[in-house]
Amino acid sequence: MEGLALKLVLTPALIGAVSLAGRRWGPGVSGWLVGFPLTSGPVAFFLALDQGVGFAAVAAVGSMTGAGAQAVFCLLYGRLARGGRWGWALLAGSLAFAAATVVFQRVALSLAWLVPIVLGALAVALVLMPNDSETRTPAPLPRWDIPARMTVTTALVLLLTGFATVLGPQLTGLLATFPLYGAILAGFAHHLQGPGPAIRVLRGLLLGLFAFAGFFLVLALSIERAGIARAFAAAIATALILQSGALWALRRESPV
Repeated sequence: MEGLALKLVLTPALIGAVSLAGRRWGPGVSGWLVGFPLTSGPVAFFLALDQGVGFAAVAAVGSMTGAGAQAVFCLLYGRLARGGRWGWALLAGSLAFAAATVVFQRVALSLAWLVPIVLGALAVALVLMPNDSETRTPAPLPRWDIPARMTVTTALVLLLTGFATVLGPQLTGLLATFPLYGAILAGFAHHLQGPGPAIRVLRGLLLGLFAFAGFFLVLALSIERAGIARAFAAAIATALILQSGALWALRRESPV
């Protein structure tokens, strides 16, 4: 019962706070913010509480691997954003994420191989992501925007944690990394302001995913030996350090 209460309170509070911060500082920063594991982090925590640290360790490996699938999503959406409608770009990016997830699910690799593959995928996606400074006059966002994000995100967390034993730890970890926040932010920015802001969201997300991967790498390596509290503390500290570096890089690229 306490776990359910945490899911119903913590998850919408996180996405609500990130959405408000993104409105204040622009699309690039909003993408950078959602690079932090705001959905998959709570999922990992609840998995550790509900299923045990062994299950959570395997799921953490799947989540770290999912950063590579997110890189595929960002790259394909970004490359299609200029020439297509936001719906088609979002659909293509989501299908690419699903395909990459299936590949990672079927190819069992050790961390020694996964870490350079994931980091390489993020680096390549950043290099190939188009630079776009195009802007339009921002349109006012509807009042239901943030409540809708909070509702959808909470539902996703409840669904994943509820079906974790059916899906298994590896697939649960991978699916938990679907860039839901990034997809919502990019889709709204694309629809209301054009492809430029959407691309900046995705570039910010890619920079933030280095911290995402670092979070789950530390968690996978430490949770069984150090326990839940210490492992999550170390993972959060690692992510914050990497996020600081990503913010510095984002600020060098663009003021927003």
